[in-house]
Amino acid sequence: MTGALLELAIVIPTFNEKGNVATLIAKLDQALVGRRWEAIFVDDDSPDGTADAARAIARLDTRVRVIQRIGRRGLSSACIEGMCATAAPFVAVIDGDLQHDETVLPAMLDLLKTGAAEVAIGSRFVTGGCTGEWDSDRVAKSALATRLSRRVLKCDLNDPMSGFFMIRTNIVRQLAPSLSAIGFKILLDLLTASPQPLRFVEVPYTFRCRTEGESKLDHVVAMEYLIALYDRMFGRFVPVRFAMFSAIGVLGVGIHMAVLTALFVGVGAKFVLAEIVATLAALTFNFFLNNALTYRDRRLKGWRQLVDGWVSFAVICSVGAVANVGIAAFLYEMRDGAWAASALIGVLVGAVWNYALSSKFTWGRY
Repeated sequence: MTGALLELAIVIPTFNEKGNVATLIAKLDQALVGRRWEAIFVDDDSPDGTADAARAIARLDTRVRVIQRIGRRGLSSACIEGMCATAAPFVAVIDGDLQHDETVLPAMLDLLKTGAAEVAIGSRFVTGGCTGEWDSDRVAKSALATRLSRRVLKCDLNDPMSGFFMIRTNIVRQLAPSLSAIGFKILLDLLTASPQPLRFVEVPYTFRCRTEGESKLDHVVAMEYLIALYDRMFGRFVPVRFAMFSAIGVLGVGIHMAVLTALFVGVGAKFVLAEIVATLAALTFNFFLNNALTYRDRRLKGWRQLVDGWVSFAVICSVGAVANVGIAAFLYEMRDGAWAASALIGVLVGAVWNYALSSKFTWGRY
């Protein structure tokens, strides 16, 4: 293949997939015989040494490249970085857990080369495709996610949840600035970001069982999917991160009132003491939930970062509370007793203050 033009890049987002790296490269080598390809591992600084394992192969095989991301997490954003890093005219995304069938990549490439489609999607839900050994619970969850995705899609796709697909690279570059990079379903992000419906074809494949490593599917990942749907439906009106920050703030009010009631009414503690404890409890709840969800892509880790982050969050929220009360009081005086509107505006100003400064000084420093 000396002198042949690069045809295809395979982007492999990874986190703790060291045991699968060598096997996947061997499988790609076998499946793509006669094709000019490269594999780009985009690793989110896996503690198990996934990036080092890929680099060890790259020293011997120039088709293998590694992008090791420090301080950044997220499957969608990893895919975007990898897809924009290649000169190949076509780019595929495949998981590093060996559950996708690499043998259908040549068929996908041929379909795109003919111009029959702009995206070739590995599908488990068309004739010839299969979910493998999924249990009934996972099948039901996937079906629900598919139904939800149809609310934002511009096309009738059987497997919009697929993480295995191939696309023309120039389309990715054009859409990259408008991609949300939220969650783990980059295909959904691409399809909904395109101003015009993308022409697609679904290629059947059978989903395999994982043999190495651990599944990344958890409740937080499911939450990220819902967040991605929200972003596509309402994100242009209220940014998704601010919406999450505000929703967690509302939950924090519930925590505050529950702790206050338990201490003041239930235990008989002095009101001021109960109020202080309730405030700290709500603040701590808000901090850790925001760290896990709102800022998952830059979440703080280790006790030093967490303590430092909690202190900065507390200071910011304290100033935000003062701004809330001050602005509400000022508007109340100016508007001659319009207490409800004044209070709501104060709350909004305080929320915007807390969000803006905590984004920069609590979760934006690492």
